Amino acid sequence: MIDELTTELKLMGCTPATIKAYTVHNQRFLDYIKKNPKEIQERDIKKYLGYLLADKKQRPASVNLTLSSLKFYYETILKKKIFDEIKPPKKENKLPTVLTKQEIRNMLRSVKNKKHSLLIEFLYSSGLRVSEAVKMQVNSLDFSENMGRVLSGKGRKDRHIILSKNLVKHLKEYLKERKHDSKYVFPGEGGRSHLSIRMAQKVVQKAAKEAGIKRRVFCHALRSSFATHLLEAGTDIRVIQELLGHASISTTERYVYVSTEQLKKVKSPFDDL
Repeated sequence: MIDELTTELKLMGCTPATIKAYTVHNQRFLDYIKKNPKEIQERDIKKYLGYLLADKKQRPASVNLTLSSLKFYYETILKKKIFDEIKPPKKENKLPTVLTKQEIRNMLRSVKNKKHSLLIEFLYSSGLRVSEAVKMQVNSLDFSENMGRVLSGKGRKDRHIILSKNLVKHLKEYLKERKHDSKYVFPGEGGRSHLSIRMAQKVVQKAAKEAGIKRRVFCHALRSSFATHLLEAGTDIRVIQELLGHASISTTERYVYVSTEQLKKVKSPFDDL
């Protein structure tokens, strides 16, 4: 079953991360339900989704990924029409975490390791996903134009990114001084591969903690802050959409509701009483 699923996903050109997620979720489902895939019915899917939501306390986004994984195998591969009455759980309408510019300054001041500091600068100044930042190659950066390229980003799409003048200056210094000659901007141990996503998350979380930020801060908060600060500075939302690599403008519009600068300018009617 898993081999068949893996083959179909590979033929579709799915990324290794997607293949792993779909196969893992399908295997966990079978481990729980203890049936042959050909015997699976609608009630089995509903029972498992209910178990994930109520017993395992998983978030709707995680359960929706499980549902997509199961639907692909049972509907697309096995041609079983058992999902018509299965509705995905409502997504949480949570606003993305956005840091203030001062909080980002504090994070950068708290980091002593030059490579780690540069990683935080890169995530914030270019709005990169953490997976894109750690895989960034030196030859994808054009210092003369202050531009870069993300190759095969989310959805296997290439896109252009902006490079801050300050970032370019720091990048040049860093690349000249670093010990390992690697094609990656942020090489891992020994320089043979790139820094892992897990390590990048640890770098950001540690910097936030040492900067005295009480909220939980992940790499994505720097990307959210990039988008929100551009919006507050008057950048057209479609330009931001392009820089972030969002397929839909509705994804970018989330940041309209995060921006507080315009809200601060609104005078409460209570002040005129």
